[in-house]
Amino acid sequence: MTARSIRGVAATAMAGVLAAGAAACSTPGSGDGDGAAGGKDSLVVGLANEPETLSPLLGYGKDGNSKIFDGLLSRDAGMKLRPALAAELPKITDDGRTYTFKLRQGVKFSDGKPFGAKDVVFTYRTILDEKTNNAAKGELDAIDKVTAENDDTVVFRLKYPYAPFAERTVLPVVPEHAAKGQDVNTGSFNTAPIGTGPYVLTGWSKGEKLTFKANPGYWGGEPEVKKLTMAIIKDDDVRATRLRSGDLDGAILPPNLVKGFKGDKNKRTITARTTDFRGVTLPTANKVTGDTAVRRALDLAVDRKAMVDKLLEGAGRAGYGPVPTDSEWFTKGTERPHDVDKARKLLDDAGWKPGDGGVREKDGQRAAFTLWFPAGDKLREEHALAFASDAKKTGIEVKVQSGTWEVIEPRMKDDAVLAGGGNPADPDFDLYNLLHSSLALDGFNNMAAYANPDVDKALEEGRRSGDKAARKAAYDKVQRGLADNPGYVFLTHVDHLYVMNDAWQDVTTQVEPHDHGLGAGPWWNVEDWQRKK
Repeated sequence: MTARSIRGVAATAMAGVLAAGAAACSTPGSGDGDGAAGGKDSLVVGLANEPETLSPLLGYGKDGNSKIFDGLLSRDAGMKLRPALAAELPKITDDGRTYTFKLRQGVKFSDGKPFGAKDVVFTYRTILDEKTNNAAKGELDAIDKVTAENDDTVVFRLKYPYAPFAERTVLPVVPEHAAKGQDVNTGSFNTAPIGTGPYVLTGWSKGEKLTFKANPGYWGGEPEVKKLTMAIIKDDDVRATRLRSGDLDGAILPPNLVKGFKGDKNKRTITARTTDFRGVTLPTANKVTGDTAVRRALDLAVDRKAMVDKLLEGAGRAGYGPVPTDSEWFTKGTERPHDVDKARKLLDDAGWKPGDGGVREKDGQRAAFTLWFPAGDKLREEHALAFASDAKKTGIEVKVQSGTWEVIEPRMKDDAVLAGGGNPADPDFDLYNLLHSSLALDGFNNMAAYANPDVDKALEEGRRSGDKAARKAAYDKVQRGLADNPGYVFLTHVDHLYVMNDAWQDVTTQVEPHDHGLGAGPWWNVEDWQRKK
């Protein structure tokens, strides 16, 4: 996770979720011709968050499915890479240091201007420019230079062999003619974008909704869903109410509200598997959470199964690291049991003895620390309280507090945080930025300031090797190192639940990241939907 995707671990996906508040209550289809829910050729969906910008130059759509734009590559339902603006998958040469893309011919931007290699070069060079305020630019650190060999060929030369580089090229491409010449950080392109994608933005009422119309000139064919509205509704209960009233065609909902739709024959519930984790940071600088015995004890004390059963109502899995247990990259044998007795013995043996009020002490230091969660995020609050309850059984006091990220971020060096994150594209995307010591407290990267030389070395091996078996061995080392010295206590991986009208056929989901925004959900490929006959 990069600085932006650990807003994956912390903030990006939470832009609309972390602050509680009344949702905008106007009808998404009112006033601007975007259609009401249930319309034959329209779709209105309810989301909990909205993007900060619509410019890929500043990070929008970097993981694909941006609707307004396309990347060189995209991912299918099985998360396999496929050509998009590229005519074919890249040719990889020079021992993994050179990627050559042949571009699709005849593609036009929604303003009618032709797409070409210069647009690709402009996009990547602008993102990498030091003046561009893109917190995710570190994800492209491997790029040495990008050049246009001719109008339909783009060549990326890397500083080092970066195994998952092709996965990064789902990043949307912007038109040089529309975005050049204005301030990349504040210009009009950020709110009035032009792309090659299946939809064209028709309106954006901040905090309320984004509206789109089908792009008739889309190279993949004009979508059957002609009007698309993404209603921004932060409150879960309001979202469910508006779905029940017919104001929405679909919405993301927590498990406790999904149950209310099980008897509705006109609705279907769709479960998306994810890499979306919840976990507690254990700051290395804190005298309590920096103690390896305390870390190991907390890792054993948490009852992950109870959290899945009670907090997620079964819609998720126990988490032992960023890599989910059902991933091919998960290291079997690193599952940690729920064993309170063993946790207590670890603390006893390390000199943490019971003190006043049952809270342990060592050398005058009480086994107590503060755990923050973002205000308004009920699921994180529930995880934090469950974690504190489990810790108390071992004699460790965890004081749970809520606040905005502006309040939390300065305290991350010493206080724990109920974090979230996850990206299914490649293990490097999560593990490196979460654990590498060079990124300690770099924005929202490595929030625990975790430092383990063996893990650092394995992380480097994993991202630079082109051999999958060698990469698997490297990430096995990382996960074993994390189990031996937990800089985080991972709790669960959270499934995303959606309820929607049963009017469209062949609706699918991808394995979803932490950021369940505009590009995720059953509508990840709405441009391909066909209405049921």
